[in-house]
Amino acid sequence: MVTQTNLTMTNDSQTKSPELVSRNDLKKRAIPHMVLSDGSNDSLTPVPVAAPDLDSSASAAHRFSVTGNAIVTGGAGALGFAACVALLEHGLQGLMIFDVNLTQSSEQVTTLKSRFPSRSIHVLQVNVTDDVAVAAAVETAVRTLGSIEHLLCFVGIVGCVDAIEMAASQWRQILDVNLTGSFLCAQAVAKKMIEQGRGGSIIFTASISAHRVNYPQPQAAYNVSKSALLMLKSCLAAEWARWGIRTNTISPGYMDTILNEGDGIAEARRTWCERNPSGRMGVPSELTAAVVMLSSRGATYINGADIVVDGGGIAF
Repeated sequence: MVTQTNLTMTNDSQTKSPELVSRNDLKKRAIPHMVLSDGSNDSLTPVPVAAPDLDSSASAAHRFSVTGNAIVTGGAGALGFAACVALLEHGLQGLMIFDVNLTQSSEQVTTLKSRFPSRSIHVLQVNVTDDVAVAAAVETAVRTLGSIEHLLCFVGIVGCVDAIEMAASQWRQILDVNLTGSFLCAQAVAKKMIEQGRGGSIIFTASISAHRVNYPQPQAAYNVSKSALLMLKSCLAAEWARWGIRTNTISPGYMDTILNEGDGIAEARRTWCERNPSGRMGVPSELTAAVVMLSSRGATYINGADIVVDGGGIAF
């Protein structure tokens, strides 16, 4: 790690602001060291307890059962909503959707409550880039549901513009929502998971855009934000495993949602399909297997992983 000090040159002398650390002081600094789990039965990463003696069908259901409560950011969007349905189908007891559009979210919550009347399902209007608002929303979610065992981040924005023409404000907004927003939610939820002492699962939504440059559309900021999520996932997986918190990512390919509809991108859609071995875009339900698996009892040793769900497009 290289640390720099900001020095102002004034003829033969160097001056610095009072808050800046001198180079001599830097020699005295100490950096924190990661603490890894020892994997013992007393840790939060023990070997899982053997499943109960069940028949084949019950054993399969138990393996991919999802327990506890979840926060899903962007849960009213196509991918987030499909994930919510799948988690509830596999046993999730409580759900809190974070979204900026309460009208859209309320409609989705009504649908979920009708389908899963015995579950606790709620929605909060949250700006994920506001650390104070995120912390308050997580507090509300814990108070409402009783605990949080899962966080799934689906909030994201994209801007297709040539990098040479991209405004600094647009660059910052995309990274702020896609990357910083995911970090703020993960940090706030992880603090609660640590207090609870039972660990949990965090899933970020990355993208095939995190792995290679898209074609034909230019979208540098989006691609950078998603590739940064892969590294963030790895960092948190390493740092937070000792508390039993698993952090993983899912990288969807092009999904056939409202964001990818319209005559204006018809040519791009054809290109995406023609360059994919499967010859088509994906649909939201095809992402849910990865969501359920990473959130389930069967994923106790999956940490720091990225699952690509793109029909084979990443092969090119």
